Amino acid sequence: MNKEISVAFITPNIKKEWEALKEGKFEDKELYKFIDRAIDDLKVNPTCGIKIAKNLWPKEYIQKYEVSNLWKYNLPNAWRLIYTIESDEVRIVNVILEWFNHKEYEKRFKY
Repeated sequence: MNKEISVAFITPNIKKEWEALKEGKFEDKELYKFIDRAIDDLKVNPTCGIKIAKNLWPKEYIQKYEVSNLWKYNLPNAWRLIYTIESDEVRIVNVILEWFNHKEYEKRFKY
């Protein structure tokens, strides 16, 4: 039996931020499309991103979301989508934590 694969947002607010991009200026609309494409990819292959080494995880993710794994999906124009994967016997859920440009990503991950 294949597991059902879905994508969710960590909070309703994060989902609203993503939906708001659709109504934004050109760059926002582009980013909306990039994330939408990433969501489609994640529904096909939850591990299509790059696994982030545990020693690089921001403490905030561990404290706030109790993540047990962390993944990065590289979007066009050097944007990054950060997600974690949760699963049980019947389904896999890719949970989107946030996205940001490369500069913000470097700040968050202290590169």
